[in-house]
Amino acid sequence: MELFEALAKRYSCRDLKRVEIPRGDLEKILDAGRRAASGKNIQPFSFLVLTDAKDIEKIATAQAFIAKASAIIAIVADPEKSPYWLEDISAAAQNMLLAITALGYGCTWVEGTTLPKEPEFKDYLGIPQHLRLMIFLPIGQPTGPGSQKQKKSISTMVHWQKW
Repeated sequence: MELFEALAKRYSCRDLKRVEIPRGDLEKILDAGRRAASGKNIQPFSFLVLTDAKDIEKIATAQAFIAKASAIIAIVADPEKSPYWLEDISAAAQNMLLAITALGYGCTWVEGTTLPKEPEFKDYLGIPQHLRLMIFLPIGQPTGPGSQKQKKSISTMVHWQKW
């Protein structure tokens, strides 16, 4: 899928079914995250890939739909390495969301319901306490067609030269 098509087709898909995701596809998604813009190219993040059903069920305590995921990519940041860590993981997540869409899978960025359970999830996954577990990307096959929600028109959002 071409980039601009992926941009137009990407949506938050919560209706997933479990399918076998080839390791090569997961590696393409991870590589997209690795290539994201990063302040001073510090790249203060790592990715943890979960494919075991037991682990996926545990993470689904954040949001029930996650239980239907085939894989989850957890984005972990080290705030001590860069003052830009939050922006950096956001860029990595967006790159991965586009790669997931381009490969024909569905996904939703999960953060808000993750944060209250961050210490519990870090303990379960063996993530060192000084790191931040901020984002889960549960990936699966969409159960049916979906579409991007209506966005504001570009004419209401863009100003040229001056406000």
